Amino acid sequence: MKQFLGMVCVLALSCAHTGEDALRQFIDAHVAQVQPLQKEANLAYWQAACTGDSSAYSRYAALNLQLRQIYSDRKAFEFLTRLQKNGGIADPLQVRQLQLLVNAYMENQIDPELLKQMVELAAKVEQTFSTFRGRIDGVAVSAGRIDEIFKQETDADKRRLAWEASKQVGGLIAEDLIALVRLRNQAARSLGFKDYHTLSLHLAEQSQEEVDRVFTELFELSQAPFTELRRRMDEELAQKHHLTASDLAPWHYQDPFFQEAPADGAFDPDRYYAGRDVKQLAGQFYSGIGLDVTTILANSDLYERDGKNPHAFSTDIDRCGDVRILCNLQNNERWMETLLHELGHATYDHYHDQTLPYLLRQPAHAFTTEAIAMFFGRFSRQPEWMRDMLHLPTADYEKIKEPSASSMAAKQLIFARWAMVMYYFEKELYANPDQDLNRLWWQLVEKYQRIRAPRDRHEPDWAAKIHFTIAPCYYHNYLLGELFASQLTEYLKNTLPAPAGGAWSAVGCTALGDTLRNRIFKPASRYRWDEMIASATGEPLSARYFVRQFITQ
Repeated sequence: MKQFLGMVCVLALSCAHTGEDALRQFIDAHVAQVQPLQKEANLAYWQAACTGDSSAYSRYAALNLQLRQIYSDRKAFEFLTRLQKNGGIADPLQVRQLQLLVNAYMENQIDPELLKQMVELAAKVEQTFSTFRGRIDGVAVSAGRIDEIFKQETDADKRRLAWEASKQVGGLIAEDLIALVRLRNQAARSLGFKDYHTLSLHLAEQSQEEVDRVFTELFELSQAPFTELRRRMDEELAQKHHLTASDLAPWHYQDPFFQEAPADGAFDPDRYYAGRDVKQLAGQFYSGIGLDVTTILANSDLYERDGKNPHAFSTDIDRCGDVRILCNLQNNERWMETLLHELGHATYDHYHDQTLPYLLRQPAHAFTTEAIAMFFGRFSRQPEWMRDMLHLPTADYEKIKEPSASSMAAKQLIFARWAMVMYYFEKELYANPDQDLNRLWWQLVEKYQRIRAPRDRHEPDWAAKIHFTIAPCYYHNYLLGELFASQLTEYLKNTLPAPAGGAWSAVGCTALGDTLRNRIFKPASRYRWDEMIASATGEPLSARYFVRQFITQ
């Protein structure tokens, strides 16, 4: 395969009269190679996820390796970077494809021996995560059991022991994880970047400066509301645990990392979904806004079965319209939210402009497809959506309006502050892995989440978060997705019709489907994410609409 593309590069340069001709020849040959492999790999993963078949997983891994070998071709990478440096390509679609190709090849230009060390060490750390069980009084406990203790236990000592058990894995893997960070930094420097965090954002067409700008804006706008939320929350927790607010410790909160809002007993959405068919509701809703999902649902695997992957996802099999989702549906709010969410991903892929080149038929960015999924997923708890889709009586609608809004606001605000901890810690981790990381972690936790470290605590609690291993330098995209979802919501409410004197509702609004299809779905990755957002909503990505939707209203 490498010889094939290398020959194409030579022929393209020797035979083509212009850079555009050379690039066109390269793209044609490249797509001819990767398109069938990507489709086969996606089908193999789909079969593996639906059945648990180990041979399907093996086939998926082998096909992925073939794809990686294509993108590791140094001659092809040098050819592409030379074309980019020389300029002279006027066609915007070719310019865009060239940039995506350069990024795809760049991340695979790592020395094979160094890459092998990175892969093996990451696998070792991940295996430790997968097999380790924390211990309480010498007894191994699962992550699920720790979650149960945090949600149900009122005894402070038992909660503390569960919290400590949740962090024990950090002590086992911290040394290896720091070594992995150093290897990743070595790889980044070999490609001309100061560290792996900078490289990762560059390959994702982002920069630390861009993310810092948005997160700083959100931090400043949310500081006072978060302080007030914490005051109310701490009063309730202190009363519950018979403490003063100043005596609250990390184990008194909802989960070991304080990622989630406490359960709100005033709002139980499951009671409204009991006996309702969430698949039917989702299909009816999407059809009503002009985004038909009949084919997507027909090709999907929606119900629980032995051996099937328990985690929901959406996959674009071929970039030609074969889009599927995997779920394990039950008729409750959680799966209503999940189904709406995954169909958000799926419609984004399904409604790409099929006249675009193959390489551009993908979302503008990972966080923009997350934003669409989040936009739709939020409806499962949105009072107007529940009223219109579930035909709630007026009394029930009025009953859930306030508690659903406050519940969602707390959920979003707490997650936002947690995501800031993850982003800023990881940024500093790669900038200087030799610093006192335990101290850095708790400084950031106190700044953004307003939780103090337990007295005399000197353990690598940060290392107990698996994302640093399996999804490095990615977590910030979840929060960017939430911000874009809110900005999109504000734009739609301001431009699409609402009932006279009534609250805006998405149900039955075909203009909503038209707007999403034309402004976001069809362009796919024709434009960079920042250009697409500015074009779709009239302004650059901002935190203020998230604040307006969940904090100040």
